[in-house]
Amino acid sequence: MGCRGAIVVTAAGGGHTGRAYALAQALAGLVDGDMLYFVVARGDAWSRRKLEGFGRVVEVRRVRAVNESLLRGLLRLPGGLLDAWRSVPRGVCAFVSMGASISVPSGLAARLRGARLYNVEAVVRFTRPSLAARALRPVSHVTVLHWEEQLRIHPGGRVYGPIYPRPSREPRDEGYILVTGGSYGYPELFEAVSRLDPGRVVLHTGRVDPRVYRERHPGWVVFRFDPDFDRWLAGARVVVTHYGNTAVEAALTYGKPLVIVYNPAWRTAAGYRDAEVLAGKLNAVLLPGPPTPEELAEALREAERRRPPRYPNGAERLAAEIAGLCGC
Repeated sequence: MGCRGAIVVTAAGGGHTGRAYALAQALAGLVDGDMLYFVVARGDAWSRRKLEGFGRVVEVRRVRAVNESLLRGLLRLPGGLLDAWRSVPRGVCAFVSMGASISVPSGLAARLRGARLYNVEAVVRFTRPSLAARALRPVSHVTVLHWEEQLRIHPGGRVYGPIYPRPSREPRDEGYILVTGGSYGYPELFEAVSRLDPGRVVLHTGRVDPRVYRERHPGWVVFRFDPDFDRWLAGARVVVTHYGNTAVEAALTYGKPLVIVYNPAWRTAAGYRDAEVLAGKLNAVLLPGPPTPEELAEALREAERRRPPRYPNGAERLAAEIAGLCGC
């Protein structure tokens, strides 16, 4: 087996790395691992651990952090471009941007090296493009979309289907409710769950201090991060999460009943209308903001009456196309 050039995929943490991981799974067996590269943010140990078994991992500086001003990102862009030029290998055949700030300088470097550029929009975007997808669109060969509805924000894009990972654990029902607010946490949601105290709970707090919830609820499993987070997704009875990539993996990878609690603090990234569309696609119960315990209890009951739909995995189609392009 051999390739005409390297395949480079960006993985900027969180859902970006989740999509990179899904593509890596689909590419495994189709391409030589020696020709597969992943670009991660400097110091992102979780993304490195997630992907290093599939190929080479290189680190670049993060041009712009979440919720940081565009001006700061622009000031760092020249250094990011130099970093990317050193990190993107010569002879690159295909470059796949999974979004976020590290994708822009790396994508430009790869384009200058002659790569075919695949620009993947976020799976949760419906009303306006993400900044990285919009920035790279003029130099991209293909804008990769998950849903037909995304054609409204990316005319001329190509729909591959939702990109989500294969299960790494056998889905089962161990009777607990999994609650997560993503990497940054969602304290208002955690407080509602704490006041409701719905029985067995596994609580992922992210950057929120977990100690108060451990003290209030000694019988709960409470943690900031777990590198094997999939084991908790696989065993959950119901998943309660903010509007993000975990919702997609819970529903499509593990087939879990789902409650999405929209977080108004993230409205600059995606709005409530985006959450409404995604909830409809996943057959999830949607709550418009930090819920009362009573609203959360009703949402949990309703979620257990629903079942997620099934969609062909867009990662498989994208991987087959890239492998064919690069002669693997």
